[in-house]
Amino acid sequence: MKKFTIGVVTLGLIASASLVCAAETTLNVLGQPLATGLIQKNKEQPFFENFAENTGLDIEANYKAIDVTGLKSEETLRVLKNGLFDIVSIRTAQAARDEVFLLGQDLVGLNPDYETARKVYDAYKPHFAERVKEKFNGHLLGLWPFGPQVLFCKPEISGLKDIKGKKVRVYDQSLAQFVESLGATPVPIGFSEVQQALARGVTECAITGASSANSAGWPEVTEYFMPIGFQVGFNGYAINIDTWNKFSAEEQGKIQAAFDTLNADIWKYSQELFEDALRCNVGKEPCTTVTKYNMKEVPVTAEDLKLVSNAVKDISFPAWSETCEKSYPCLLYTSPSPRDHLLHRVCRLLL
Repeated sequence: MKKFTIGVVTLGLIASASLVCAAETTLNVLGQPLATGLIQKNKEQPFFENFAENTGLDIEANYKAIDVTGLKSEETLRVLKNGLFDIVSIRTAQAARDEVFLLGQDLVGLNPDYETARKVYDAYKPHFAERVKEKFNGHLLGLWPFGPQVLFCKPEISGLKDIKGKKVRVYDQSLAQFVESLGATPVPIGFSEVQQALARGVTECAITGASSANSAGWPEVTEYFMPIGFQVGFNGYAINIDTWNKFSAEEQGKIQAAFDTLNADIWKYSQELFEDALRCNVGKEPCTTVTKYNMKEVPVTAEDLKLVSNAVKDISFPAWSETCEKSYPCLLYTSPSPRDHLLHRVCRLLL
């Protein structure tokens, strides 16, 4: 009888241990909003739903898109720090409200295209990763761009100067300052709320990625589409360091390799979506990834391009660097070219 009792107790302990192990190998993941469209639907969510297969490890991911949790995009790094989620999909522009340094790699005018954005990302990544680690207890798993953030307007416009006097939806401080410099009123609105805001006249114009806007139905409530890129909308992934440190070096290597593959895949897919959405939004062919609309395309002039490119040295970089210095002790290295300055060493934190 005693032997039987010991056996039952032993089996009970083994069962309990198994449950603990199972809990430790399930990661809570906070993803992109469902409303952002095809990257979330076709790349991010499937990656986490097949996390064990993608990493080659016995780890499951409990994935939830942020817009079904009641959380806001600016809270992603906060919930990473407090351990509410093990992995978060970083909404960089929104997270930068807590940490202005993160905004430095996507100032208005800095990333006019994917090629330039890649160079900026590679140069800025070590500094970005260090800040995420020190302030939010996170290990950066990589970033990717939604693509050039472009302009949608309900009233007629023929160029950037025509947004003067209009209310324009923005999503970060750099963009707000640029829009304000053109005489428009920046209106910060969460992505999932923009379509209704445009329909009701809360805002007259709005800026986001061409494909995301299409998926969210913006062309249904706007008429003019201007394909000029202000920023590229960096997003990505970070894992809580306490969670990260539970894995062996070999396991960490496999997890990182899986995310490297995902990030590279999204970089390529993002560009494909962007180029297709440029055609789809104005009713051109081929149109294969999103819905075809018949918006009026606003030609991008040399004057418009100059306004955006000059924004780096005239508006976005000076404003960002001033805020950076106020937010925490830092040393800004000056350079004749703000773009070159950011490509190599924007700011060294003195902690």
